[in-house]
Amino acid sequence: MSKKLEITLTRSVIGGTEGQKKTVQALGLKKIRQSVVHEDTPALRGMVNKVSHLIAVKEV
Repeated sequence: MSKKLEITLTRSVIGGTEGQKKTVQALGLKKIRQSVVHEDTPALRGMVNKVSHLIAVKEV
């Protein structure tokens, strides 16, 4: 069984770089306090690291 990560947007992307905005959008997040669950993959970890100051991550 593979691990899953619950990712929650905690801060606004206003004022962020275009890359950060697109990364948050690619994660499937649109509104603050919205949560999504994704499989834990190296590509997803890279995206999480890029916007770690805007999101909260919890292992499920």
